[in-house]
Amino acid sequence: MGRILIADDDPHIRALMRLYLKKEGFETAEADNGADALSIVEDSRIDLVILDIMMPHMDGWDLCREIRQRDPDIPLLMVTAKGETGQKVKGFQLGTDDYLTKPFDPVELVMRVRALLKRYRIANSQVIQLGDIVLNRRTYKVVRGDEELSLPLKEFELLFMLAGHPGQIFTREQLIVQIWGMDYKGDDRTVDVHIKRLRERFAGDRRHFKIETARSLGYRLVANSR
Repeated sequence: MGRILIADDDPHIRALMRLYLKKEGFETAEADNGADALSIVEDSRIDLVILDIMMPHMDGWDLCREIRQRDPDIPLLMVTAKGETGQKVKGFQLGTDDYLTKPFDPVELVMRVRALLKRYRIANSQVIQLGDIVLNRRTYKVVRGDEELSLPLKEFELLFMLAGHPGQIFTREQLIVQIWGMDYKGDDRTVDVHIKRLRERFAGDRRHFKIETARSLGYRLVANSR
C-alpha cells in the first residue's frame, strides 16, 4: 500500500502512528531526528513522510526544505503542536502538503495519509477527470462532454496542477514557481488574474469542481465526488 516515514523525536508518538498505519496495511520507517530522516529518504523508497517540527539535529522546517529540493513530488504531512496560522503558512511555503496539529486523532491521521497518497497518484497521471470534464496533459486539451475547450497554456497548467492535488492548498508563491518558473519577474497578482479567468470560464461547472480561496494562504481545487 505504501511505505511511510515517521520523523518525530517522541517515541510514544511514533509508536502510536506506527500502530494505526500498520493496522491499515502500510509499511513504516522511523527516525527520531531530521538528519536521519533525510538519510532514509535519500537511501530508500519512501512514499510519504510524516514529520514533526521540533526535532534535534535538523528541525522539521529544514527537513521539509531539504526533501523538497531532492524530490518535489513526495507527499509531506507536517504534524506538530504548533497550530497557529503563521506556522501553517510557513509550512505550506516550504512545501508541506498537509498539516495536522497535536494532539490528533490517529484515525484522522490515517485518513489524511490516504488522501495525500491518492493526490500523489492523481498528480502523476497525465489525464484528470472532473465530472464530465477531462484534462489531458499529453495534448493540453480540455474536453467537456462533446465540447473541446481551448485554454491558454498557463491557464491549463494552473488548472491541471490544482486538479492534480484536489483539496491541497497552494500558496501564490508555489504556483508562480511551478507554473511560471523561478525566474519570473512579475508579481503574484498574476495568479489571481488567472484564477479569476478559470472561475469565469468554468462558472457553470461548479457541480464538478470549484476553486476556493484559502484565506491568507492561497488556492485549492475542491472536486465534487458525487
